[in-house]
Amino acid sequence: MRRLLSAAAIFLILGPLPGTEQRLRVMDRTSQRIEARPLVYPAGQTGMLRFVRGWRLVSPNAMFGGFSALALTGPDRFQIVGDNGVLVRMTLTEDGRPRAAHIGTIPSPAGPPPTGDERNKSQRDVESMLVDPRSGRTWLALEGLNQVWRLDPTLTHIESRRALPEPTWPSNSGPEAMARLADGRTLIFSEDAHSDPRGREALLYTGDPAAPGPAPLRFFYDAEGKGLVSDAAPLPDGRVLLVHRRLGLSPIFTTILAIVDPADIAKDAVVRSVAIGQVPAPLADNYEGAAVMRRDGRTFVWLVADDNFNAWQRSLLVEFELVDLPGSKKAAR
Repeated sequence: MRRLLSAAAIFLILGPLPGTEQRLRVMDRTSQRIEARPLVYPAGQTGMLRFVRGWRLVSPNAMFGGFSALALTGPDRFQIVGDNGVLVRMTLTEDGRPRAAHIGTIPSPAGPPPTGDERNKSQRDVESMLVDPRSGRTWLALEGLNQVWRLDPTLTHIESRRALPEPTWPSNSGPEAMARLADGRTLIFSEDAHSDPRGREALLYTGDPAAPGPAPLRFFYDAEGKGLVSDAAPLPDGRVLLVHRRLGLSPIFTTILAIVDPADIAKDAVVRSVAIGQVPAPLADNYEGAAVMRRDGRTFVWLVADDNFNAWQRSLLVEFELVDLPGSKKAAR
């Protein structure tokens, strides 16, 4: 995740929050145990979001946390990646117990391994992900490297990788959100790259973004004050759900969800979105990953939060139903 200067200023002003302490762990990097602690929050609606259920995820594994991307590989089956390269797979039972859990890391490119924590993170800073349910392959967009990788179905081998086009996006403002459209095209939104009066840069690929192919179409996204994009997920009607993160004092993190229509995208065009609601304050945290699914004719979104390995933040996994969404332009015609 981008280490925002404004966030640093807030943390310096606030200092450690009451009741929190520096996270000190035995450096266990092998445990496969994950615990899901239910969130006690009444079902309710905020805008077009209706809270369904949620958990705080914890593990004794020191790599566990920092989650920045989320995918659903089946009913209540999750694939989660962190900006430290941690790769988590698990299924939640009906009573919220993780099973078939696995905690590992993404594979490394060929060549000598990086040395030192910072260089290692620069090679593993995953910010967005998508999974093809038919092939089982996974695509990862990495900040810092400014690359997209395609992993094989076993998640142990990098099949292909490709750099984003020039000019290179800043290392802390790179490919923060990625979504695959129904027609096979792929959208990639920067967090804060080359912002100008038109908005932040984004890309539309007609082919595989991890393989050689045509250059992507470049456009601009104007969030209109919603914050910086932290993830994207396709909706059943062809539009795309965008998750925005905005910093403040109370709460520190405000998460705003909005819908963007790919029909508005053209070369150098400015694209805007329609807000549909925000995560209620009691559940507020640093949400960076999103996945959408259909169930019983209804649409749901899962969000995962990045705890930044801070004791006062949480690795939350929450589900909302999307209700009474505004109609698409296609449906209106």
